[in-house]
Amino acid sequence: MTTPQHPIGSGFGARSTTADVLRGIDLTGKLAVVTGGYSGLGLETTRALAGAGAHVVVPARRPETAEKELAGIGGVEVDALDLGDLDSVRAFAERFLASDRAVDVLIGSAAVMACPETRVGPGWEAQFAVNHLGHYALVNRLWPALARGRGRVVSVSSRGHHNSPVRWDDVHFEHGYDKWQAYGQAKTANALFALHLDRLGREQGVRAFSLHPGGILTPLQRYLAREEMVAAGWIDEDGNQLNPAFKTPEQGAATQVWAATSPQLDGMGGVYCEDCDIAAPAAEGDTTHGVRDYAADPEQAARLWAYSAELTGVDAFA
Repeated sequence: MTTPQHPIGSGFGARSTTADVLRGIDLTGKLAVVTGGYSGLGLETTRALAGAGAHVVVPARRPETAEKELAGIGGVEVDALDLGDLDSVRAFAERFLASDRAVDVLIGSAAVMACPETRVGPGWEAQFAVNHLGHYALVNRLWPALARGRGRVVSVSSRGHHNSPVRWDDVHFEHGYDKWQAYGQAKTANALFALHLDRLGREQGVRAFSLHPGGILTPLQRYLAREEMVAAGWIDEDGNQLNPAFKTPEQGAATQVWAATSPQLDGMGGVYCEDCDIAAPAAEGDTTHGVRDYAADPEQAARLWAYSAELTGVDAFA
């Protein structure tokens, strides 16, 4: 079986930064929407895109906090958006569409990871709802602006997708909750979403990508006890980073910025990336590199799209 999942020799790697991948790229006149664009990798992404000339819209669950974190970065606007509330997603999209602007880049960087069992909306498991369903609804509601921009949608997945495929028999963990399996399912959903969106959108010039940014200590770890991170070898007892494979935020944001802007990806889409290149299929037994077959399966992607449309009541392609 042939697959587009193979590295293209981008010339970049795990230690490449946002500055490296944007060198020589002028984003003047482009508009980017970056969810979670005021914290962690999202903040570095916003800073990098704005620094290259883009106007960046940052939808934020905490707009006041976003304004403070983004102070001093020019070319940025903040609006309210809670990805766990589909009414909030709809309201944001309606406000944006009323401005009659095109979207050249949309990066779904907002996420929750390994949180305690939490329910949102009509009882949906929160990691699946926020990380996947909220972004699914946002992209579908913004579709007129995305189609006008003929741009790119970047869905931030994770190597956490190795933890679980979509659990079709119990997507919302109604029969026992496991925080890491729930996170894995949500990250698999992020990859499958990009795969099917690319198939649907390419005729209108919109391409989609997913990616693993790398291991980085950011506010994403807010739900993890220090003891858990010490046991994993991420930090020492004093909170100092131990894992030499971990990236800086500038390195961690590089892959999503590369996927969003690189001319090396022109005419391509629907692939999972890592370390600023297209990833290879995961080798048997390797849970740290590459993409698992179930996260790159077009049939699984189509099934997830239909399920997401049923849950959210939104499908721009129906």
